[in-house]
Amino acid sequence: MFTVHFPISGVETWAFLPPVVSFLLAYFGAMAGVTGAFLLLPFQMSVLGYTSPGVSGTNFLYNLFAIPATVVRYAREGRMNWPLALVITAGSLPGIAGGYWLRVRYLTDQARFRPFAGLVLLYLAWKVGSNLLSSGGWSSSLPAQDARVSAHRLAAASFSFVFDGREYGYNPAALLFVALLVGFVGGAYGIGGGAVLAPFCVSVLRLPVHAVAGASLFGTFVSSLAGVAAYASGLGADQASTSPDWALGAIFGAGGVIGGYLGAKSQRFIPDRPIKIGLLIVLVGVSFKYLLPTLFSLIMG
Repeated sequence: MFTVHFPISGVETWAFLPPVVSFLLAYFGAMAGVTGAFLLLPFQMSVLGYTSPGVSGTNFLYNLFAIPATVVRYAREGRMNWPLALVITAGSLPGIAGGYWLRVRYLTDQARFRPFAGLVLLYLAWKVGSNLLSSGGWSSSLPAQDARVSAHRLAAASFSFVFDGREYGYNPAALLFVALLVGFVGGAYGIGGGAVLAPFCVSVLRLPVHAVAGASLFGTFVSSLAGVAAYASGLGADQASTSPDWALGAIFGAGGVIGGYLGAKSQRFIPDRPIKIGLLIVLVGVSFKYLLPTLFSLIMG
């Protein structure tokens, strides 16, 4: 009675389920600079049964709906770090094509893709957890309500900015290289790279999550445009179905638009620590769900 069928993916589910799930993922993800797509893919595979390579393209499509309003909100509040966003974008964008090729040539089989997805999620969990255990990682202080990203200094070897009365710096060339590698992984998984780069910027570069989130999401949006185009083209995929499920991606996006905007609006009222702890718990749980069956099969021979 309340179910809907999506012909491209073959998914049949309750009409309310996709937008509710995407709303929750986008709401909490936006606070950390991610869309929640890294968890939306396991949901599509494990709950909805959507396992063809097109699921990665559908994930990218969801990002296109979920991100714009969130980025606008961060920009209006002065928390959009444009130089950081451009470095992330310039690095991750070229990697999307390589990630797509990896997905359609070597990771079409669930038996191969699930361990790959689990390792990506486990790496993210490790980065978030190491930041929590490091000096200052447990700080729960909030930035000032009117804190803005300002005073950019751009040089070949170092970019810096001021946020909440403190100056932060990073090496743009090093971040560009990391973003390229992340784009490769993100292109195969269907996340655009933000889910990896946001924890990297916070954990390794020691940048404040409140000044990173908008930049990470912007880079994810541009990468997702390329990802949708790549998966829609189906180049080099042979018989594998790579086309995104446009209707399913749109209904996920409807929940993501609202959730992402409200998450960005709420972020300045929530300290770093609960955001990181929530991400860590979910990442560990989902990664083990994908990795344990593979480990058991290896042990049992």
